Amino acid sequence: MDDAGRRDLTDRRRAGRLVVPSEQAPADRTLLERSAIEELSHHADPWRVLRILSEFVEGFDALNEVGPAVTVFGSARAKPDDPYYAAGMALGAALANRGFVVITGGGPGIMEAVNRGCHEAGGLSVGCNIELPHEQALNKYVDLGVEFRYFFVRKNMFVKYARGFVIFPGGFGTLDELFESLTLAQTGKIEHFPIVLFGSPYWKGLLGWLEEHVLGSGAIAPDDLKLMTLTDDPEEAAAMATRPLPVRIDEPREQTGEPKADAR
Repeated sequence: MDDAGRRDLTDRRRAGRLVVPSEQAPADRTLLERSAIEELSHHADPWRVLRILSEFVEGFDALNEVGPAVTVFGSARAKPDDPYYAAGMALGAALANRGFVVITGGGPGIMEAVNRGCHEAGGLSVGCNIELPHEQALNKYVDLGVEFRYFFVRKNMFVKYARGFVIFPGGFGTLDELFESLTLAQTGKIEHFPIVLFGSPYWKGLLGWLEEHVLGSGAIAPDDLKLMTLTDDPEEAAAMATRPLPVRIDEPREQTGEPKADAR
């Protein structure tokens, strides 16, 4: 093949642990959208299940030994001169100084800030990156990075290996993580899981709407609003997210080291 017929190797993006042509559809999209051929054959989905299973195995294997951790979410668009970027660095350092690992989405913005603060303070900085149509590379402050194709696999890792969440201002992805964590806590799927909102000017409008309209209409219970705490202080956020569990550890769970629900 001559040079004219050869693919431009710079036109590529990361897809999980692979590098693929940039025009190839992301795995999440092909999972959710069925082609005409797939509708007839149904052969693709069983093999796709094995790929999904492999991502769970790789994620569990990579993160199982990281120790106590806090997952932090926030906008990928925050710049280094953004006050929230500085606060993210301070939070990462505060968590590292408490002996906690930080887990982020591994990208730029607030994620980079938190990874950077933790890394520079000598802590373990973890990034769980996701395949996107436009590649989002792991930031340079990630000490342990894991690449995922599927959002739902990645989201499982955020919860499974963390003791709590700190959520900075962000967009749809950040809001998605906030409401998923609230749903898991509200339904008892995760117990004693602090959910800390950082940045009162950003979150007060949402909290007011939840109280006035969602609680006001009876769609949630008053105690559901107590699942979140609000702060503007990185040290306080770190303290909230790592506060001691409310029960004695009589019989640790095999995977997380947290107590079972009936431990007293």
